[in-house]
Amino acid sequence: MSKIYVVSDAKQVLDEIGSALDFVSQSISRFQNYKALLNASSQTAPDLVVADMQVGHMGGMAIAMDLHLEESGGRLPHIPILLLLDRRADVFLARRSNVEGFLVKPLDSFRIADAANAILSGGTYEDPSFKPVSIPVP
Repeated sequence: MSKIYVVSDAKQVLDEIGSALDFVSQSISRFQNYKALLNASSQTAPDLVVADMQVGHMGGMAIAMDLHLEESGGRLPHIPILLLLDRRADVFLARRSNVEGFLVKPLDSFRIADAANAILSGGTYEDPSFKPVSIPVP
């Protein structure tokens, strides 16, 4: 059974992500700040961290970078990260932060579960909804 940690300071995001991930894992922990997530990760490393782009004083990109630093310092194992982006322009930041996947809001349960399953299977996930729609020319 996969252990998933979700971090967001917005209760509705925690509830929405938690509900969607119930289809993926029975072990989901919710955190309202990064410090609590880091303390829990130090005790038991999760199989996936789902981080909101805006979390109090430390957003999703900073969370990803700090978890990578903890890994490079030997304090944590590698923890795959799924970022929840606020807008399409944040895709650049997600790619620069070297995460395994990202979703662009608004979210839906199917995309959340698909992304989590892809990452937990050792793959990556890039939300296709950020791409412009192409209209075929007759």
